Amino acid sequence: MPELTLADVDALAAEAHAGQVDKIGAPYVEHVRAVAAGLAPFGTGLQMAALLHDVLEDTPLTADDLLRAGVPFGVVATVRRVTRVSGVAYGAMLEQIATDHSATLVKIADNAHNSVAERAARLDEADRRRLADRYRAARRVLWPAAAPADVRTIVGIVNPALLDELG
Repeated sequence: MPELTLADVDALAAEAHAGQVDKIGAPYVEHVRAVAAGLAPFGTGLQMAALLHDVLEDTPLTADDLLRAGVPFGVVATVRRVTRVSGVAYGAMLEQIATDHSATLVKIADNAHNSVAERAARLDEADRRRLADRYRAARRVLWPAAAPADVRTIVGIVNPALLDELG
């Protein structure tokens, strides 16, 4: 089977998320593409994982489906690491993600995009506050697990407003 290109994986993600919208009503594929853009300096594999980071959680696709489609094993492994598992608390999931470099970088980019102020402003006040607290707490786990230069690179692309928090 020929190796998939980044464009192939983008098309797979777009098809998987077709018709889905995020919390603010935007097409869901825009979110995964923004996360992938933040990982461009780190190579195609991480961009692929970013494009697919929510497919196992939010679509009928399985890890086996991704492998059968030709998604590289390492990419699927990263996607699995960032996928919520029933019965595992969010904090415990973050601690597990923080043990894996690739998963950590994907989750940092995901968190940065979920924290974009212009996006959050479209949520009701209670959700905005709850999610801001959740994402801030996640950054306290994720950011120390990566090289500061890597965090700065991702945040600078995805959500430069967070650079002040980075220090």
